[in-house]
Amino acid sequence: MIPVNDMRCELGEGAFWHPERQEFFWFDITGRKLHSLARSWDFDDMPSAMGWVSRDAVVIATETRLMLFDLEAGTGRTLCALDADNPVTRSNDGRADPQGGFWIGTMGKRAEHGAGAIWRYCRGELRCLFPGITIPNAICFAPDGQSACFTDTPTRRVMRVALDAAGWPKGTPDVWLDLTANALNPDGAVFDAQGTFWVAQWGAGRVAAYTPDGKLEHTVELPAPHTSCPAFGGPDLQTLFCTTAQQGRTKPTKLDGASFAAPVPVRGLAEHRVHLDL
Repeated sequence: MIPVNDMRCELGEGAFWHPERQEFFWFDITGRKLHSLARSWDFDDMPSAMGWVSRDAVVIATETRLMLFDLEAGTGRTLCALDADNPVTRSNDGRADPQGGFWIGTMGKRAEHGAGAIWRYCRGELRCLFPGITIPNAICFAPDGQSACFTDTPTRRVMRVALDAAGWPKGTPDVWLDLTANALNPDGAVFDAQGTFWVAQWGAGRVAAYTPDGKLEHTVELPAPHTSCPAFGGPDLQTLFCTTAQQGRTKPTKLDGASFAAPVPVRGLAEHRVHLDL
């Protein structure tokens, strides 16, 4: 994989390919910035993830709120507070689901144990789905829309939970992928069109692809160890993007914190649209 540009992030996250704009976006959480290849936007509090509403309007999660942001005007308005009365937490990984909702994880700014949660915002309602999360990641949805995956990274286990017709979880999450034996840290993740699960593995410098039955299929190596979030993009959704971080690196190299891209022999899924219905 090669860097997409010369930008380097302290904590790169939220890799996102906008299907209508045909444009790649990513965040520097601690730098309080949203980047694209064309421009950057500054925020008052730490942003981390987005979902698209229209060509210009996106939902962005920050440490205190979900906001509707206009990419052309560079302005936004609050949709709802997000754990805003808790100064310990910020937002982290997030993604839109096939039913039009937006899932977002919160976590302690110092990764305080159990300080975070996973939430879902859908048509004006914000609901806490899974409390007591330390570092929420790997939020993504199977191609058939009938299940969701997520992880609490320190557990090294990826969970899977069934979804009802409206996209809300039903039943209890089960362990789907257990990476403890190999001491691998699951971070951001996304499914491809065939149901293969692509997960960035923090500290391992790679994105690993697992078949629907949980077997390692192949890996894509990166020249920066703190890989954080993958996304499929490009006109045919056959480019794999991935963000990385300088955070936690005692001797960062010139490639730490870069966002990378490479062609892959599979096709991704287009990011789902967030339906606000406000």
